[in-house]
Amino acid sequence: MAIDYWSAIPNNVGLADNPALQRALAHWQPRFLEWWREMGPVGAQHYEVYLRTAVAVDQQGWAQYGMVRMPEYRWGIFLAEPVPDRRIGFGDAYGEPVWQQVPGELRASLRRLIVTQGDTEPASVEQQRRLGLTAPSLYDLRNLFQVNVEEGRHLWAMVYLLHAYFGRDGREEAEELLARHSGDPDKPRILGTFNEPIGDWLSFFLFTYFTDRDGRYQLKSLAESGFDPLSRTCRFMLTEEAYHMFVGRTGITRVVKRALEVMRAGGGEEPDRIRAAGAIDLPTLQRYINFWFSSSLDLFGAEISSNAASYFATGLKGRPDEGQYDDHRALDDRLTIDLPDGKGGSVGEKVPLRNAINEVTRRAYIDDCQIGIRAWNRLIAAAGYDFRLFLPSPRFRRAVGVWAGVAVDPQGRPVSPGEWAARRDEWLPSAGDRAFVDGLMQRVVEPGKVAGWLAPPEIGIGNLPASYEYVRLN
Repeated sequence: MAIDYWSAIPNNVGLADNPALQRALAHWQPRFLEWWREMGPVGAQHYEVYLRTAVAVDQQGWAQYGMVRMPEYRWGIFLAEPVPDRRIGFGDAYGEPVWQQVPGELRASLRRLIVTQGDTEPASVEQQRRLGLTAPSLYDLRNLFQVNVEEGRHLWAMVYLLHAYFGRDGREEAEELLARHSGDPDKPRILGTFNEPIGDWLSFFLFTYFTDRDGRYQLKSLAESGFDPLSRTCRFMLTEEAYHMFVGRTGITRVVKRALEVMRAGGGEEPDRIRAAGAIDLPTLQRYINFWFSSSLDLFGAEISSNAASYFATGLKGRPDEGQYDDHRALDDRLTIDLPDGKGGSVGEKVPLRNAINEVTRRAYIDDCQIGIRAWNRLIAAAGYDFRLFLPSPRFRRAVGVWAGVAVDPQGRPVSPGEWAARRDEWLPSAGDRAFVDGLMQRVVEPGKVAGWLAPPEIGIGNLPASYEYVRLN
């Protein structure tokens, strides 16, 4: 499906044939650009950046590369190609034709799903807005900006659905997406993780590895939706989301490689020696992993959820990759979930599968997160060291669900509240860790140069060398 670039709002949804919708979105567009100038990347509005822009959504190719000033980036509304005779793939309406309009009885629930997803997109831009001031290379600066503009486009994707299918309520919700701000004490973002500050690039890499991966699983679940416009929107968003996780995975790989270089060069495994050489030691990396992984787990919601059961039953939100399952109604199966027993231990309870849909998705996410952990550990083992990174227990540091507020260590073992408080800095980034990492964040913007706390990238972008001037600052 070709994208109409002659329109003021690039799109492949026939916006030119819907004057009322076009006027509504044209009214919202200046508000979006104002938000971008005020809450987007700091001091970067005049930079020319080597960005990828969507030009098609078919399998033959959907992007072109070129130097663009971010305020002039061609944000727009792009849906994946329709699937002929698509049917609802799960729930009570399994096998029925998908909906092209919102069923009246599902209107409030569907709007809530779209608003919650839409709220995460500008939130991450706000969280990352100052990172450009401490970029470790032009390559990394460009990747940050690519992630930012695509999160902005994902906001457009949700705003289109709100304007096109929810009338006045949708227009008001679209305005609120620009009124809430990450970390604002009065009007924070909806989900807690998106109010966490991201003040350093180690956190950025872990956010894009863990939190954007959560976004992938949420989008995969929504891509199964019986509401076809939402499904098609999320299917195209998944194409862009993959790059965000690539940025995170390769970023952490470079952190690990640099630490190993220092260790092999005579620094040994002692964290202080590695830090003295300007690299990030592996125990510190582990504490940051513990923080961002546990924070991201809460985004899936409670392990036992009547809302998740309702979304599944009504065909609004399915399981990721629903086609892999045999029973698409999930009426009879149960899932065993570990619950706190109130005595410092746990007890397994068999829960109706529909009520455990959040946990099904979370477990698939955890398995996916392990791929990077295994790859990083192979690098460490190949260098001859015994240290191994790991994912903390899903019980650790939870603020949502059955383990919320329960004191356990990273291995999932119960501890007393006193021990948890005493050992917190052993398990999570301490004030000293954050001060050390912050001290490494020195901007490097000479083409081909990279800050000393991470290894150079192995390959460049769009068939260009890693040393290319991906961002022109003047």
